[in-house]
This record gives sequence, C-alpha cells and structure tokens, in this order.
Amino acid sequence: MNKATSNCQLIFDNKDKLPFKEYIRGVYKALGLKYPKFFKMDELCQLAVITTEMLLGEGSDYSGEHTALILGNKNSSLVSDTNHYSTISSKENYFPSPAVFVYTLPNIMLGEICIKHKITGENSCFMMEELDAKFLYEYVSQLFKVEEYKHCITGFVDYEEGQYIAKLFLIGYDEDDQSSDSRFDGNFNKNIP
Repeated sequence: MNKATSNCQLIFDNKDKLPFKEYIRGVYKALGLKYPKFFKMDELCQLAVITTEMLLGEGSDYSGEHTALILGNKNSSLVSDTNHYSTISSKENYFPSPAVFVYTLPNIMLGEICIKHKITGENSCFMMEELDAKFLYEYVSQLFKVEEYKHCITGFVDYEEGQYIAKLFLIGYDEDDQSSDSRFDGNFNKNIP
C-alpha cells in the first residue's frame, strides 16, 4: 500500500492499490495543483514534481540561484528509454515520438522541478542503488560551505514499472550560524539544538 505523506501528515492514501497513473493523479488532486504540464510528463518526472510540491508547498519561495537540487536515482529514465526504443527498433513500425524522447534522461526530472519552482542553482542527479545519505550529506554540505547555497532539495527519486519511491528533504543553511552543521546532519531532517 502506498501513502503520500509530508512531514508525517497523510496527503493521499492508496488503500485501493491504484496503479501509478491513477495514484499520482489522486495525489495531484489532493494537493489542489493546477499545472497542466504535469499530464504531459513521464512517470519519473510526475513522481519528482509531485513529491517536490509536497515538500515545498504552493507559493513557497525557494527560487533563484541560492537553491540547489541534488538527487539520487537507481533506474535512470529506463522506462522512457524502453518506450522510446520500442518506437525505433522496427523498420516497419518506426514512429519515434518527441514527447517520449524528451524524457530519456533522468536530468529531465531536475529540469521539470527547476522550471516549476524557478530554481537556477546547481542541479545534479547521481546514480545510486538506494538513498545514499552519507554521499548526499557530504555533497550538499560542500555546496553550503564552498558555493554558499542557502537551500537544497535533496533525496532519492526512482521509478520502474510497478515500483517507485521518492524521498525528498529540504535542507537550509543559516549563514549567521557559524556552526554549519547545526541544522543539517546525515539524517537530513534532524535539527540539532
């Protein structure tokens, strides 16, 4: 059973075990979003965009060059890659679709999030088997210390047929607090007094 939660608050309960497309549209409606481009996206992008909406909320202000987006992913854009390949693999049924081809990179999900929230800071997607908290923590810490970012959306978003997961965290850095690790540790969401 899938549940969409934000800060331990239930947004949408998939108690009927809906397939992904119906489930993600249920979450979209529960959030009250009005973003028609959402319905043109592939499943990976829909998952990343919806999870970001749950994290940031409508009307948040994490736009601009001081916000970074650093994600992990296991299966890249394999579902869209496979769909695209099926359109070009046969000479008799050769019908490549730009609407499918455009989603054949996992970085497209970063682009969709950045466009929606007007984020212009660094955005990168790293391949990893599962959420590698240690790697993400070290990478994001360097962004705060060296590149002077104030916010970072980080975590893991992965989609394959029948299985998907998205865990995102919003990390902040307070430049007035000289202890750079005071609000951010390897657990991402743990505040240290």
